[in-house]
Amino acid sequence: MNIHSEPLLPGAELVEQGLRDLADGRETECSLLLLVAAPRLRALGIQVPNLDVPRPFEHRLYELLEARLGAGAHSYYNSLIRRIVSYAHALERQRS
Repeated sequence: MNIHSEPLLPGAELVEQGLRDLADGRETECSLLLLVAAPRLRALGIQVPNLDVPRPFEHRLYELLEARLGAGAHSYYNSLIRRIVSYAHALERQRS
C-alpha cells in the first residue's frame, strides 16, 4: 500500500514520518509508534519495516518521551497511542 495515495486521515503525518524514519533506520518517536502499531497497520496493508531496537517498543517509546518531556511524557504517550489508533480505525472504516 502506498501511504501517499490515501486521503489525509487523522494521524497520517505520524505514519508518513514513521515510515520515513524506519526506512532510514532511525529510532524516533514516530518510528517506535509505528512499531507499536505494526501488527494492526500490517493487517491494513501498510508495510512497516522492522527496526533492531529493544522490545517492548512501548517502553522504548516512553523512555524517549520521558527524556524529552519529563512529567509530561505520560499524557503525550497516551495522545500518540490515541492518534495511531484513530488512524487505523479511520483507514478500516474507509475500506469497509
